[in-house]
Amino acid sequence: MISLGIEQLILAPPHWLSGHRLGLLCNQASTDSMLIHSRDLLIKAFPDQLTCLFTPQHGFFSEKQDNMIESAHTLDSPTGLPMYSLYSRARRPTKEMFDLFDVLVIDLFDVGTRVYTFLYTMAYCLQAAAAFSKKVLVLDRPNPVGGELVEGNIIQEDCYSFVGLYPIPMRHGLTFGELALLLNNHFNIGADLEVIPMQGWQRHMLFRDTELPWVFPSPNMPAPATALVYPGQVIWEGTNISEGRGTCLPFELFGAPFFEPDKILRKVEKTAGLSGCLLRPLIFEPTSNKWAGQACKGFQIHITDPPAFRPYRTSLTLMQAVMLLYPGAFTYKKPPYEYEYERLPMDLILGDRQVRQALEQGKSLLDMENSWQKDLQAFEKLRREVFLYN
Repeated sequence: MISLGIEQLILAPPHWLSGHRLGLLCNQASTDSMLIHSRDLLIKAFPDQLTCLFTPQHGFFSEKQDNMIESAHTLDSPTGLPMYSLYSRARRPTKEMFDLFDVLVIDLFDVGTRVYTFLYTMAYCLQAAAAFSKKVLVLDRPNPVGGELVEGNIIQEDCYSFVGLYPIPMRHGLTFGELALLLNNHFNIGADLEVIPMQGWQRHMLFRDTELPWVFPSPNMPAPATALVYPGQVIWEGTNISEGRGTCLPFELFGAPFFEPDKILRKVEKTAGLSGCLLRPLIFEPTSNKWAGQACKGFQIHITDPPAFRPYRTSLTLMQAVMLLYPGAFTYKKPPYEYEYERLPMDLILGDRQVRQALEQGKSLLDMENSWQKDLQAFEKLRREVFLYN
């Protein structure tokens, strides 16, 4: 049985927390294994100490769709506490916000992928804590796609943005607490940071192995299967191809009106890019977002062997096939994207212009992956220094 960071905190609270004012960065997925919210647990365990709440992208209830749809500051109706959005006109917390507490508790559910803004909200909070001399306490949670495999290229500095601020690969294989240690200790943030680890989690575990309830952390992350495909399928966000937003299976579905599934399948079958999954042709009609109200021919990804499945390789293989088969119909999404108004969203998502250019030129995915190995080996050494679980 896994005991989450929030449960470990309640079970054995550090003595130094007594009497300190607490802020909490959270959303609706910040619950214990019985679905009791961390806010309520902290209020009960530390009476009169919780003074304010903070929320990441999508809002407290993960109700805001898509990127650059902001949440307003408000009051938390059950408690009357001020609730500050860290995805509003500014993404960085202010000194006035940090003046309300002594210790910031961070309890967010991450999905194990570089392109997910919760990580960078935490990074901004760590930076602010270092600047304003506040302590940060991160309550750890499982990485839903496991902690063993690392996949993808390391992001390049000229592609840094709010979906990639530090040199990590697309699939990083770290828990949120380990990510906090990595950012703080190795990328020179230098905040006063402590992590409360889980008990019982092991690196080989996918979310299904934890036996914990799934609460969707963002509106298009409805199930554990979504998280498994997301490290690859997120790349469609940078194109005119529907990634399944506006359907019941975002990121598991993808397609466009001009797709010819049989032709695409024949193209990708000539490569070694697909393993651990099956592509089932279908037609879907998004109710919102790209191609809303239009029939899209495409696929559902069915994962048949999770340990063998490589989401980033799979989606790059598929996107390269679509690029080469439909040069007149396939296009890249234009800015803005996550508050970047000039750079190509595809480059920010992939994290390296050379990856996009290699795909366009039809270069081998195997050769591309081989070129990433030196950087990945260096990252592997680095991440092992922050492992909390063997």
